[in-house]
Amino acid sequence: MDRSITRRLALAGLAAAGGAAASSFVARTGLASLGYAFPGPAADRSLGLAPPVACTPGTRSSTAGPFYTPLTPQRDSLREPDTRGEPLVFEGLVLAHDCRPLAGAVIDIWHCDEDGHYDNRGFRYRGHQFTDASGAFRFETIRPVRYSGRTQHIHVKVQGEATPVLTTQVYFPDLEAANANDWIFRDDLVMRLDRADDAWRGRFDFVLPPA
Repeated sequence: MDRSITRRLALAGLAAAGGAAASSFVARTGLASLGYAFPGPAADRSLGLAPPVACTPGTRSSTAGPFYTPLTPQRDSLREPDTRGEPLVFEGLVLAHDCRPLAGAVIDIWHCDEDGHYDNRGFRYRGHQFTDASGAFRFETIRPVRYSGRTQHIHVKVQGEATPVLTTQVYFPDLEAANANDWIFRDDLVMRLDRADDAWRGRFDFVLPPA
């Protein structure tokens, strides 16, 4: 069978399964769903990330932009064999408005490649995972580059088992001029960033409002 046909059939199957999961979620909670079944907490990632002392009412939402693809692969690493970008570990916590960790929450991320392009036919630099019992997530990926009109950023959708979907974008703190010229940029969506073992390490904690 032609590979493109096989891929379309596989994606159709995923969409049907995701649609059934989404319908079940909406029936239980009355909330919109990202379409992923909630399997419970992921295995312990042993990140030991200390939660914040106080939580905001909720992380600011932001536009998803035109390049979101649903039902991405579940994976911890978005790096590809031919990856040329600067390695980045992107990690953090998903928390309720009272700073409780949200175990088993889904976090779906996507960003452009090394040349400022989005893969709109496949899943390059796209993926999702579920938080562990401490609410922690950890992706291995690359630093996306700037492209026309936009500073470096990572797109994110997050949802707990009984919370609304949060759609937002996360930014880098070491690009002050580019950030200032991006009309979508917001200061409170900047990650903490440092260097470790020849890779960038970024942290951002997402706080989800109650249903």
